[in-house]
Amino acid sequence: MSSSFAGDASKLAPHGSLAAMDVHYTEIASSCQLRAFRKCSYSICMATVENKRVPFDYVILEEIEAGLELLGYEVKSLRAGHGSLKGARVVARGGEAYLVGATIPAWQPANAPKSYDPERTRRLLLSRKQIAHVSSAEGEKGLTIVPLKVYNKGRKLKLAIAIARGKKKEDKRHTIRAREEKRRIERTLKSE
Repeated sequence: MSSSFAGDASKLAPHGSLAAMDVHYTEIASSCQLRAFRKCSYSICMATVENKRVPFDYVILEEIEAGLELLGYEVKSLRAGHGSLKGARVVARGGEAYLVGATIPAWQPANAPKSYDPERTRRLLLSRKQIAHVSSAEGEKGLTIVPLKVYNKGRKLKLAIAIARGKKKEDKRHTIRAREEKRRIERTLKSE
């Protein structure tokens, strides 16, 4: 009996030794840390796609956070930073709000359905109160609703939209002048 036990022990020696157990526990610990890292990487609030032209063309009056109804390959594409909000706008029709004109290409175009349209209309996930507010702002003269950026909040993608008023040419010139003045001041302070 002891000889068979010794034989079994010799078979188990590489795996049953303390060093092997330590390696096994460190593998488990590192896999747990890896899973925790993956969870934490989504918790960072980071803009994936921005509409950088909005602050130059519009005076932002109010910002609203909205969810987006997306397909799986669109989510992967946005997380990778692909997509454009240039020329996009938000419209409210029939008690719903929609993002119109945004371009979100498929993550892998070869694997996307042939009928996929990158500029399709996407529904925004807003409360009824927010939809009523957006539709009333859309009805006001001179106001428009524009998307600012797509960012992740936890594991979900959110869209920041703004109720904005368009700038006139003189306002844009004033913005450019203020920006150049600020750069000039920073340069002089840096050189001193």
